[in-house]
This record gives sequence, structure tokens and C-alpha cells, in this order.
Amino acid sequence: MKWPFRYDLLQRYRLIEIVAVWEGKLNAGHLIEHFGIGRQQASKDINKYLHDVAPGNLVYNSSSKGYEPSGTFKPVVTTGSVDEYLQLVQRNSDLMSTFENLVLGFNHTTRVPLPSFHIKPEILRPIIKACRLNERLEVDYRSVNSPNKDGRIIAPHAIVHSGMRWHVRAYCEKNQEFRDFVLTRFFAVPEVIGKSNIAVNDDSYWHTKVNVCFKPDPRLSVEQQEVVANDYGMKDGMLIVTVRAALVHYLLQMMKVDPNILHAKPTAQQIIIDNMAAIEKWLFK
Repeated sequence: MKWPFRYDLLQRYRLIEIVAVWEGKLNAGHLIEHFGIGRQQASKDINKYLHDVAPGNLVYNSSSKGYEPSGTFKPVVTTGSVDEYLQLVQRNSDLMSTFENLVLGFNHTTRVPLPSFHIKPEILRPIIKACRLNERLEVDYRSVNSPNKDGRIIAPHAIVHSGMRWHVRAYCEKNQEFRDFVLTRFFAVPEVIGKSNIAVNDDSYWHTKVNVCFKPDPRLSVEQQEVVANDYGMKDGMLIVTVRAALVHYLLQMMKVDPNILHAKPTAQQIIIDNMAAIEKWLFK
């Protein structure tokens, strides 16, 4: 869909909708705090939204001195999903952790801070460039299983976030296969050594899509299974997640499902994989 507004305007209109829908009240202060614009510009943006973008979506409440969603509200520049609000909160939290004096609102929300895995910019830049230009890199990569200096040649093609850490997906000439490399485990600046003759399409695990089916652990009571199904937004007691085969293992980590634990307490993992036989070939050995 081609939208007739500049990117900065679209971001402000999206904030208007997200705040109005999920907090129930919007005023110029939200735009002023979030974007650092003046009150006149903020009021102009709200009026533009009301008259040109989504007429009838918001109504002014004089007692609370703010705009509220009307009874006929329909999302126009957002999807109206909970994730949009929570992602906005997360982005704000990231910014405020860096800029302590930054005021963005949403002071009634917070999140648990995660460790900051330090990725050196001088290491990341050539890896990103190699992904774009299909280049081979000589790298010093070390792991817990192989902690000694280990030079190898890789041909990266994608940067991946596994839910906790960043990886690079690359062809490893030492192992003669595509593998994942944790970006914090590179110990020297990668050196470009020419073009790679390995095509991204050769990474079959990357291009294969897999359905992973989760369901509540059947050892739970019916009532407990209902709670778990509701937690994960399951339909008919099943959650199906489609993911690249190369990322199946990370999905299970994010879902806190360990396929190696066969007899864990049902209240521990709470969910099980319903199609283990179908996805087992894609798991790390």
C-alpha cells in the first residue's frame, strides 16, 4: 500500500492511534514528549489526523481534556494489535536506557533489563558488507567447545536475532556446511579475501519453512491446559509456528522447550511439541 504521507508524519499518526486505543486518552503532550515538537505542530498533527486521515475515529472529552476512541473507531495507520503498543514501549525503554534524561511518556510501563551482549562495530561492519556483496571472510572465531584461537573462512549471508543474541548465518569452509556463528565470539576484525562462489540458495536449511506444532502438556489437568492454551493464543488447543528450518532450535529455546528432557514436570515446560518426528532433523545435534 502506497501511503501519501512522509515517514515522519506517518510515525506521528501511528502514535496518535496507538496511544488513543491502548491508553484511552490522547493529547498534544504525547506527541510533544515523544517527538520533541512544539505544541502548535502537535495540535496540527492531531487535527490533520482527525480531518484527513481518520475522520470520526476520535472524540474530544472536555472533562479529561483529551481525545478518546469513538464507538466507531477503526485502525487506519495501525493494525490495532497489542504488539504495536508493547513494541512501542520496548523501543522507548531501549532509548531511555541510553539517554537517561529522555522523556517519552509511558512511565507506567517497564521491562526486565537483559544483558547487553557486546558486539564490536569493527567486527560487525565487514560481516554486514560481506552479506551484501557475497564476500569470503577470514575470521578468528572461538566457542565454548573450541575456546582456542581458531582461524576459518566463512561466507555470510544473513544476520539473525535468536531472541536473545545476534548470530550470522554463513557457509563455513572448514566444516563444508552452513552454520550459525554468535557475533560476540569473533575475536578479530574479519579480513575480506575475495568473492564467494557459494550461493545463498545453496543453504537449504535457510530456505526450508517448517511448521512447529505446540500444545499443552497432556499430563496437565483440563483446567491447566486451558490456562496454557490461553497463554499462547492457541486455537483448538494447538499453536503452529512457521519458521525457517535453520531457526527451529532457537524457536524452541525461546519457547523454553527442551526436546532432550523427556520426563520434566508438566508444570515446568507446560507445552510440548506435537510433531517432533517432523522437525527432529532440523535440530542441533
